[in-house]
Amino acid sequence: MMLHLRIKLKKKHPVCSELSNVLSTPILLQIRKIVFDKFNETNLRFTNDEIFEILKTQDIAKSLTIDDMKPFFDKLHQDRFLRPIAQNFTTQWFKLFGEVEKINCYSCNNEIHVGKLEERTCPSCKASI
Repeated sequence: MMLHLRIKLKKKHPVCSELSNVLSTPILLQIRKIVFDKFNETNLRFTNDEIFEILKTQDIAKSLTIDDMKPFFDKLHQDRFLRPIAQNFTTQWFKLFGEVEKINCYSCNNEIHVGKLEERTCPSCKASI
């Protein structure tokens, strides 16, 4: 017997629509830069809260809460940029898979930050590096 489910789509919440564009958002690029500047050691632990506090001082994530940041960190984990090592409620601790390098993308001419174990594609324009 096959069951068919219907899902009603509700009007999107402003934060949800902002998160739906997670792959092209400058927030991911800012998180990469913060990790490069402050936490670029493979033995160093850091939390999503620490990065979120830095983003808030830069007015990058004004409309977001710490709970809204999870998809960004999930994407960075999927890309093999960082790995989760522990979690306590909304706080997640991370370590890097490998050191982060600063590279200039020749396609979009942006300065990008890429982990050594990541695919060699620009996180901004998706071009090969």
